[in-house]
Amino acid sequence: MKIPDLWEYTLQPADNGKKYEEILRQKFHFSRSLLQSLKQGEKVWVDGRFTYLSVRGQSGQRLTVELHSAEDATIIPEDLPLAVLYEDDYLLAVNKPAGQVVHPTPRYPSGTLGNAVLGYWQCRQETRPFRPVHRIDRNTSGLVIIAKNQFAHQQVAWQLERGLVRKVYLGFVAGQVTENNGKIDSPIALAPGSFIIRTVDPGGAPALTYYKTLRRFPQATLLSFELGSGRTHQIRVHCQALGHPLLGDDLYGGDISLIPRQALHSFSYALRHPATGQPLTLHAPVPQDLLTLAARLAIQGLNPEHSVPDSESRNSNP
Repeated sequence: MKIPDLWEYTLQPADNGKKYEEILRQKFHFSRSLLQSLKQGEKVWVDGRFTYLSVRGQSGQRLTVELHSAEDATIIPEDLPLAVLYEDDYLLAVNKPAGQVVHPTPRYPSGTLGNAVLGYWQCRQETRPFRPVHRIDRNTSGLVIIAKNQFAHQQVAWQLERGLVRKVYLGFVAGQVTENNGKIDSPIALAPGSFIIRTVDPGGAPALTYYKTLRRFPQATLLSFELGSGRTHQIRVHCQALGHPLLGDDLYGGDISLIPRQALHSFSYALRHPATGQPLTLHAPVPQDLLTLAARLAIQGLNPEHSVPDSESRNSNP
């Protein structure tokens, strides 16, 4: 078993006289549930000695917190392929293939990304629950980030809630989008009589998608998308509403003659590292089926105005 994850912080003059719990909650956004779990057992030390969170600190003290807890992993580990893009003690970033479900469901109880990640950790003799900080649809490919402990998960969730995370998707849509960039600000709700299909609805939840044209083909356009909200099927629904459904997305009116799945890829994710606060940007390589699609679209006629984003992953950890 790997040594438990430890997080450390040296108290500053502004921390003098404040309770350790207050420092963790206000300065580092520790959640109520995480603080409660730290109170159960010896998980907080000052200068190497156990302490209670109610104790008041002094400048120069070294506060150490154990982030790993003995939690049951409810997903069955499986020895499956896993494309790891980045990993440290807090985060694991992987490139999910199209066709794989992120989390097990009654319909997909095995073969999921969760099963693969748990199998990967089992081989490394690590026991952790599966905590994806975001999910993508089964037939969407690309970057998925998994938190390796409760602290990392709630830190990224805090950033997501405040719009501090930049997520970029790539998608091929039908027809030529005339605008170089734009936004779709349309509420989304479940379609009447359906538990799966979403639709633009004035009474739905607010949803905002920004898009930028990267390349125009004779019969399609490559767009990048940034999400101002995180609704289920948001990009897919908004593309349909724009009049340019994603290629391969038969659920929302997309043509499946060139590709059998929605031509959507989770390409990059930019956030602050949960432990250091430093910028961290990750990219997932463009999969072969989308590169092949781009080549087929280009053959149909016009010379491209721009090039497809490099399929090589460029990960940075400043």
